[in-house]
Amino acid sequence: MGVPRFRPAKAGDGESSPNLFVANCGPAVGLSYEAIESVFSSFGTVKGVYAADESGARVIVSYFDESCAQSALKSLNGCPCPDLGGRSLYIRYSVLQPPTPRGQVNNSVPVSLSTLELNIPGIYLWHDFISGKEEEELLAAVDSRPWKNLAKRRVQHYGYEFCYDTRNVNTEKCLGELPSFVSSILERISSFPDIETRSLVFDQLTVNEYPPGVGLSPHIDTHSAFEGSIFSLSLAGPCIMEFRRYLEAASLPNATSSIDMKVENLDNCTSILRRAIYMPPHSMLLLSGEGRYAWHHYIPHHKIDTVNDSVIRRASRRVSFTFRKVRVGPCQCEFPEYCDSKR
Repeated sequence: MGVPRFRPAKAGDGESSPNLFVANCGPAVGLSYEAIESVFSSFGTVKGVYAADESGARVIVSYFDESCAQSALKSLNGCPCPDLGGRSLYIRYSVLQPPTPRGQVNNSVPVSLSTLELNIPGIYLWHDFISGKEEEELLAAVDSRPWKNLAKRRVQHYGYEFCYDTRNVNTEKCLGELPSFVSSILERISSFPDIETRSLVFDQLTVNEYPPGVGLSPHIDTHSAFEGSIFSLSLAGPCIMEFRRYLEAASLPNATSSIDMKVENLDNCTSILRRAIYMPPHSMLLLSGEGRYAWHHYIPHHKIDTVNDSVIRRASRRVSFTFRKVRVGPCQCEFPEYCDSKR
């Protein structure tokens, strides 16, 4: 069925709905879908949390029961929410739109097949980085270890645990060295020519498992948490990754403050560059430089993708291995408007 689509309630739609449109809330203002769902679930069972539009700062919270939506709107609308960084949420009812007809698949962003075509500085993609046999061995290794269940996907953390509520790591709590089953991957990364990673010792690994229809909300990996090179290996299934560059500095959240963004600014957040790339299984993605520090990356919540007029179904699972280096000291990047480190 894919991800449901909503529109703001209009006159004639009725006085209430089980679906809420929530502004000043979402990945672009530093709030994960998991954190949002946790807050709203205190009013009843949440069916899902979805992006309301392309801004990354407005979401739809959908309940099974209309009365739960009424309670959440009454309690949270216009009030600072301590569990969401002290932000004031601006809430109104939303209405479910009819589903897209079967067979009609829309991607609003042209999909590149190579990073040369993508043309974002600092982003690289290598196809066939591992073999099919290596993929089987890596999947068997993680499947023999315990998974942690999030709202819609499963994860494993090595080296340091990534905390989704703070989008950071606790550097005082080391989980140990990275597992031996990724040693050959790390050796291969260190041998890349012309890539400044040879002296970088990766000490944090996040393994994500995505079922069909589940993606990743738009975000930039926290500057203060990780160094400038992030590698992500795709296993088991393909996906499209979209990249967004918000051009209006006034529309960006202040990463070091909980002061609310004005709703007027959110509504005018239209100056966005959007590009996308197809990532097949066995491919390795590198985010560095501008692509790592200034572009949000995002995996659409689709079961079906279109790539150059070809319809590609998501596999029964997609697994990613993301390698990072935990940062020591403040970030000194050239993109302070996206940076949470104090200068």
